Amino acid sequence: MKPSVGRIVHYVAYGTPGREFPAGVCRAAVVTEVDPDGTVGLCVLNPTGQFFNRKLLADETQRQPGTWHWPERVAE
Repeated sequence: MKPSVGRIVHYVAYGTPGREFPAGVCRAAVVTEVDPDGTVGLCVLNPTGQFFNRKLLADETQRQPGTWHWPERVAE
């Protein structure tokens, strides 16, 4: 699937130096831009606020911090 503005995705967080928020945690994010090079801009929704990040790559397999992927399907 191709990302488009307004879609919900998961952003993989870098975490904080003091480990209050660990690296690798998925956060909800809204796609704010899609660039011709295939990167996206996101508005990341954290429990304590939001931030914007640009030029992010998709990573459906390793899900490295600083990347995004489609949300997993949850069985009923």
